[in-house]
Amino acid sequence: MPTSFPVRVQAIRSRGQNPRLYINFPLALAAAIGLEPSEEVQWELLDRGELHLIRTAAPNPSTKLKASKSANLCSALNFWPDSGGV
Repeated sequence: MPTSFPVRVQAIRSRGQNPRLYINFPLALAAAIGLEPSEEVQWELLDRGELHLIRTAAPNPSTKLKASKSANLCSALNFWPDSGGV
């Protein structure tokens, strides 16, 4: 069952420059896929309503390590996908 993570696009405005748009990546989602800080990703535009995030150098799966990290993080955040979120 797909789990959704609603986020809001934020704008940073500097004087004399066009605004820069930012999207925060939900921590629970990052933990679920093993995303690390400063990891390089890119967006693939499928159409005006759908983007795909592509990890340019995804690490090799290590199920035991990811599962324990994810479980600890989910427990700390009181988040479990079965319960529908935080």
